[in-house]
Amino acid sequence: MISNLPPRQRLLAIIAGVVVALLVLDSVVIEPLYHTWQTHAAEITRLNASVTNGRTTIARAAQNDRRWSDMQANALAKEPSQAEGDVYSAFDRWAVANRVELSGIRFQWKRGATDKYSLLEGRIDATGTMTTLSHFLYELEQSALALRVDSVEVTSRDDSGQKLGLSLIVSGLRLTPLERKLQ
Repeated sequence: MISNLPPRQRLLAIIAGVVVALLVLDSVVIEPLYHTWQTHAAEITRLNASVTNGRTTIARAAQNDRRWSDMQANALAKEPSQAEGDVYSAFDRWAVANRVELSGIRFQWKRGATDKYSLLEGRIDATGTMTTLSHFLYELEQSALALRVDSVEVTSRDDSGQKLGLSLIVSGLRLTPLERKLQ
């Protein structure tokens, strides 16, 4: 059919056939390969990030083990009354050392999210100056006891703002589940 066409029409028919073949090649072969390539590139990027994260975790393993050992060693005592006594005496010691007046300490045992631990949650109300309260908080944060400050509220107790009230909500970690009788 192309052989009986004039040379110019034959050239146009060949060019049109090549263009159609290229369009079919593009839609059937090149586009799917391009999308597959992009999908694989995204997967490779995700896997590289995962490998990097894994290597970082492995590199920190010794540090994490050391930190976990410290947490276990500094957790509250297994006996609830001893744990409460340790926390009460620590707060009293920090208050005396920093000339802070404690007006209320109330603690309550709570179950942990799993059966492997329990929490001693409490509210502490104290009064002092900005300097004495900041030193009190510093000692609390630097304490070896497994205590976490969950909430801090500071209010003025006089018109000049020299005497401040501090309300803390803290929780202490005990690596023993809560006994039934403590509920």
